[in-house]
Amino acid sequence: MNHVENLHPQYITNEDGHKTAVVIPIREFDTLMEDMADLAAVAERVNETTTSHQDFVEELKNDGLL
Repeated sequence: MNHVENLHPQYITNEDGHKTAVVIPIREFDTLMEDMADLAAVAERVNETTTSHQDFVEELKNDGLL
């Protein structure tokens, strides 16, 4: 996940000097979009049941995948 201190924003201001928009490098934008997608996936799955690692490995073995 990207940290705010790693961003390199440039601000667009109006005639009064108030910030109205921000420009960031495309690489930073892409990283932020990936982070948002990851967070959305986590939020969608927050109520799913979990499986222990041991049970998961056993299931893979039973399915012939491990």
